[in-house]
Amino acid sequence: MTTPFADLTVTPPPVAHSRLPDSHSLMKVRKRNGTLEDVNVNKIVRAVQRCAGGLPGVDPMRVAVKTIGGLYDGATTAELDRLSIQTAAGLIAEEPEYSRLAARLLATYIDKEVTNQDVHSFSQSVAAGYRHGLVAEGTVAFVAASARKLNAAAAEPHPDLFEYFGLRTVYDRYLLRHPETRHVIETPAFFFLRVACGLAESAADAIELFRLMSAHRYLPSTPTLFNSGTARPQMSSCYLLDSPADDLEAIYDRYADVAKLSKFAGGIGLAYHRVRSRGSLIRGTNGHSNGIVPWLKTLDSSVAAVNQGGKRKGACCVYLETWHADVEEFLELRDNTGDPARRAYNLNLANWVPDLFMRRVEAGGAWSLFDPKAVPYLTDLFGDAFDAAYAEAEARGLAVKTVPARDLYARMMKTLAETGNGWMTFKDACNRTCNQTGAARAVVHSSNLCTEIVEVTAAGETAVCNLGSVNLARHVTAAGFDFAALAETVRTAVRFLDRVIDVNFYPTPAAAASNARWRPVGLGVMGLQDVFFKLKLPFDAPAARALSQRIQEEIYYHALATSCALAALHGPHPAFAETRAAGGVLQFDLWGVTPVEAARWDALRERVRTTGLRNSLLVAIAPTATIASIVGAYECTEPQVSNLFKRETLSGEFLQMNRYLVDDLKALGLWTDAVRAKIKLADGSVQGLEELPAHLRAVYRTAWEVPMRALIDMAAGRGPFIDQSQSLNLFLESPTIGKMSSMYMYAWKRGLKTTYYLRSRPATAIAKTTVSKAAPDAAAVTCSLENPSACEACQ
Repeated sequence: MTTPFADLTVTPPPVAHSRLPDSHSLMKVRKRNGTLEDVNVNKIVRAVQRCAGGLPGVDPMRVAVKTIGGLYDGATTAELDRLSIQTAAGLIAEEPEYSRLAARLLATYIDKEVTNQDVHSFSQSVAAGYRHGLVAEGTVAFVAASARKLNAAAAEPHPDLFEYFGLRTVYDRYLLRHPETRHVIETPAFFFLRVACGLAESAADAIELFRLMSAHRYLPSTPTLFNSGTARPQMSSCYLLDSPADDLEAIYDRYADVAKLSKFAGGIGLAYHRVRSRGSLIRGTNGHSNGIVPWLKTLDSSVAAVNQGGKRKGACCVYLETWHADVEEFLELRDNTGDPARRAYNLNLANWVPDLFMRRVEAGGAWSLFDPKAVPYLTDLFGDAFDAAYAEAEARGLAVKTVPARDLYARMMKTLAETGNGWMTFKDACNRTCNQTGAARAVVHSSNLCTEIVEVTAAGETAVCNLGSVNLARHVTAAGFDFAALAETVRTAVRFLDRVIDVNFYPTPAAAASNARWRPVGLGVMGLQDVFFKLKLPFDAPAARALSQRIQEEIYYHALATSCALAALHGPHPAFAETRAAGGVLQFDLWGVTPVEAARWDALRERVRTTGLRNSLLVAIAPTATIASIVGAYECTEPQVSNLFKRETLSGEFLQMNRYLVDDLKALGLWTDAVRAKIKLADGSVQGLEELPAHLRAVYRTAWEVPMRALIDMAAGRGPFIDQSQSLNLFLESPTIGKMSSMYMYAWKRGLKTTYYLRSRPATAIAKTTVSKAAPDAAAVTCSLENPSACEACQ
């Protein structure tokens, strides 16, 4: 997408066309309305000083002087504003408060861009969007009916919370733009309120959600932010499709479904368990099948072609059961070598793994691979029923091939190590603990694009989920974590997630039917690492694990209570009688866990049993890369990857330091050039920074320095209070088959439903052009879970 920020560098015109005057006073600048006026450098200084108010450590004159230095005769005021923003952003690594200054300067720039189009209020912004075909007629009518209240809400003072990169993300990707000039027609406040109005039933409702988002306590997912209130309000994040049936028409129908869903910003999870394997007889032609790889190659091209209107790439994850005879070829689809005709680099891959396979790996047993044409029933079975049917198929000699289970498991690990892909997701755990699988016919056949959604699918039922995330970082006070505020946020968030189901645009009838029947939502979190930083808790401390579990328990409790209240008003979702909750069974019961304050849970259980739930599923922890960037928080529940990281924007690359670490270094008198150089040499690690007290070095460890056992244990601790699943990245600096094998075996034994990417250290590090010594070799700090006593990091 082209924006006015595509190049922030202000370059004077060639000397041949312009001779710079000897004095600034002789220069002219061109204003946004096209008129020329004499240069007044004091205006530049005052503009930067206004934005720098209350920001410690910021020298506004550094920014102003650099901006003045970019003056030339005929320069535009917009160019000078952009240079001020770029200059402030370039100082962030030296002083994080410059991020706030750059954000304020950018906010001022956005305000000017909007008002220059004669848009001075929220209702005018919505009307302009409607004139350009961007905003829905219903949204315009809703806003017009309460224009005074809504305009007043948009104009009231809001928390000054944006960091530069968050606001840049909003500006570059989310604000509505004039179709031709590409200038934005809404401010960030107008954007949040437009999203709220697209979901609300009254002005009061809209203002409630607007204030929650403005306070950065909660954000809906990107499709909702993109499309709420617009002419095509496709606000759902995830679509899950059952495997196409094993015939030509069904396979091509599924291609069409994927394309329609992808067009409107949906991430897709697609099972491929039912399609016959290579060499299988095709009776209609008396030939033999080429297996699933050619079909997936075609899907790969389709996903690349349908790119969500240019807003972001199409995205699909294909799931395959471990017993499928083409599983080895499936694992090669993302390999960096081999026949390009048998590679699919636009698809993500995930293994749908039954418990029986993991048990045979552990025991060193054999594993049989089958053609789905011979055993079509295995896809719809799980648990004991699957185990019995699989053993019977083996006994009948139906296997196409038998391999050592450990060899196939090692091949899975190799794919993960080399590509980060081929995610390990566990079929039986997903089905055994899913509220929707209370009925015998309901089966979970896959997860979604990011492995956090666990919903049933069928031939005519495309599972859908609407996502949003609570920013835990905004729920910490001087007294500790604010659980009362968390409860309030959850209650509001669940109401509006449920509302998406009723106003959403559904690209296919199967998606509309499924969402109306089950009404699932996925409330997640972001900023858990921020909470630990604020409370000075090491990520793997027992207190951190206990806090994480309690936070998740409170979220699940208040989400259920809110859904129960919605059911009392509007009735339970149509399939409620088929769910486990209808019998009073809640998620933690399926894990064999007793929650804190059991009495309140017993009371809620009885309310659920008698009143029902408006939503069959409520909680899912999704990746939050973009919305976490908007609110300036760390992603979902992950540890930080580094204390020093690079941000890429349309105007260049900028370094940023962990602002919590910077605050502690300042308090200790250690925020110096020498310390900054040491951190840069160590690629963002502070473990060799002896000047920093040991307890703070523990707090500021990175994902490469936190044992993965702790990450898995924390995920397992919150699992009983997540009725869907969680996108759990795992981190190994130098992956080996041994480390990985034991790590994923441990994740399975702890009852995790799904895992996501395996992250390894990037081959390139942050450039160290400003420091003179070579960085020391990084020590491998994450050890194999097979032998946790081998290294202190696992204790």
